[in-house]
This record gives sequence, structure tokens and C-alpha cells, in this order.
Amino acid sequence: MTVLLATSGSWPEGEPGAAALGSALAERGVASRWAVWNDPDVDWDEAALVAVRSTWDYIGQVDDFVAWARSLDQRRLLNGAECFAWNVDKAYLLRDMGDVPVVPTVLAGTLEELREGVRRWDTAVVKPRVGAGGAGLLVVTDPQDPRLGTSFVDHPGLPVARGPWVVQPLVESIGTRGETSVFVLDGVAVSQVDKLPAAGEVRVHEHFGGASRPVALDPAAAELAEAAVLQAGTVVGRPLDYGRIDMVELDGRLVVSEVEATEPGLYLDVLPANAAPFAELVAARL
Repeated sequence: MTVLLATSGSWPEGEPGAAALGSALAERGVASRWAVWNDPDVDWDEAALVAVRSTWDYIGQVDDFVAWARSLDQRRLLNGAECFAWNVDKAYLLRDMGDVPVVPTVLAGTLEELREGVRRWDTAVVKPRVGAGGAGLLVVTDPQDPRLGTSFVDHPGLPVARGPWVVQPLVESIGTRGETSVFVLDGVAVSQVDKLPAAGEVRVHEHFGGASRPVALDPAAAELAEAAVLQAGTVVGRPLDYGRIDMVELDGRLVVSEVEATEPGLYLDVLPANAAPFAELVAARL
């Protein structure tokens, strides 16, 4: 049987660097292919295992995405549908992270709530509660900013970015230290990528000019990432098979900015070695 790697229509051949993952799986005797998650011609029941990878267009049809995940055999779906249902809404940062330090976050469902959130900080970051790829992110200093509460497209591969939203302070270190991403497989941190935004940007994504580079695992970052994944597993009721924890430095310590437990890119284009541990995880679940 074949492992199906779930992707989206904008990335039918998989995430950047996907060939490295296919090769790593083949080296372990695992047949795999990429399949678009909402393609009606795909027979998911025939898969030996389903690994959600680059399903980034779910942000425009999140209910359909979660329903699709729930329709699968949960014994053969890495992380599981209930993890996805929890993780696609960034409200978890406010509600569910326990003692794990996170970037301060408020929820906003209306324009007035957005304005109230922006008033909390000199410079605020506003982004959709359901979002990916940095799409729809605004840096705001004025609660009367006319962009607040609007829907727009700023990423060609992703649908319209719209509310509800989260509001957070702009973390100044994003412009100097950038953002750190730690990959955790089977509860253990295995690799790290550091990301810097382009000049004048706060988004570290390549589409917006950001750059990523693999670095040695930092012990403090690894410890925080493992704690965040453990907490997420406690909340969703099963240990996470995989997760990527994004973090920034705030007031002299690392704090979680996002828990990516649905479709975290493996950065295979800059860190092809990430394919091997993920392939090992897949092979171990068969």
C-alpha cells in the first residue's frame, strides 16, 4: 500500500523540496505519492497512512478541511483530525498553552474589538485566526487604520485573508534575530531553521522576501519546542506525531509564536536532511 502525502491544488507536486521526502521514503521501502486533499477522485481509504503536508489552501475552506480529516481512518492519519480542528484556529495561543510562554495574544471578531486590541500596544500585529503563509498580516499603529477589518489577497497561492483575527504586539527582535522554527518528531526536537524577514518587513516567509537557513539545535529552543508539543498533545488527547514550533525572543526569553501541528512546511528546499527523520516517522507508523 501507498502513503498519501496530502497537499493542495496550488502545490500539486508537494511542498518546496518535495523530491527529498519522496526519496527518503523510497530508501526505507515506503511507496508514496502526493494527493490534493479535496480531490474527489482520490481514494483515501486505500492509503496505508495519510500525512498532511502542504494543504495550505484550507484557510479558505477550513470547515471542509476539518470534515475531510474527520472522514479518514484516524488510526492512519498522522496527528489526527481533532489536532487539526484545534490547531487551525490561533485562539489556542490564548486558551490552551498552559505554562508554555507565548506571544501575548488577544482575539478580535469585530472592527471595534480589533481597534481595542491595537490600542494595547504601540505597534500591533494583526493576522487572521485561520491563516497560513503570512497572508493577511498587518502591522498597525493607529486603531483607526482603514485596513483593519478588511479582506484582501496578498499571496498568489492562498485565498482571501479575512477575520476573525488575533492581535499581538510587534516583537522587535523579529527584525534582528528573526524567528526560530524547531521541528519535533515523536516528541523529540530534531532540527532547527532560523528565518529573517526582508528589510522593512516582519514576515519571514520567502514570498515576502524572507530567508531561511538551517542551524544547529539551540538547547533552549529545543526545550521550549518539546514542551509546546507536549502541551498540544495533552490538549488534543493524543501525543503529536509531528510539530513545528515557531518562536521569537521577547523580553530576553524565547516564546512561542505558533504551534504548527497541521501542515508545517519542512523547509526541504533549504534543509533536505529534514526528509530523513520525517520518513523514519512515517515508516515507524506503518
